[in-house]
Amino acid sequence: MFGCQQNLIRANSDTQSILEYLCSESAKLTNCGIYYSRQIYFKTGKIPNRAKLHKVLGTEDKNLHYQAFYSDTAQQILTGVAESFKSFMGLLRGIKNGTVTQRPKLPGYRKGGMALVTFTGIRSINRGNSKKRRFTI
Repeated sequence: MFGCQQNLIRANSDTQSILEYLCSESAKLTNCGIYYSRQIYFKTGKIPNRAKLHKVLGTEDKNLHYQAFYSDTAQQILTGVAESFKSFMGLLRGIKNGTVTQRPKLPGYRKGGMALVTFTGIRSINRGNSKKRRFTI
């Protein structure tokens, strides 16, 4: 099991603009993953797994929003997209089994704004004994 630590960041205007850029790119990458997954679902009735999303958007299409991040951070964003589609398919199976009564909707697009960016432990550096944590951006 993995732990997650949220940190409150007090940033100057330069750092804040970088963080806003990364969060807006995260929203755009999320929308790209949702678009691809929806198109595959409409054409085949199946959903791509997270490895397929990483491969298509990362290496085959060379998506610009994917390239704005380190690969592990971009993969974490696309894994969230894959999990939401996997949950949708699970709800469809629940309808067939009779355990779910309401019709689920396909995951929708983010309408502008920003999305969560998760930096894995590999990219965060703790400097000595100080309580400050430095993230490589």
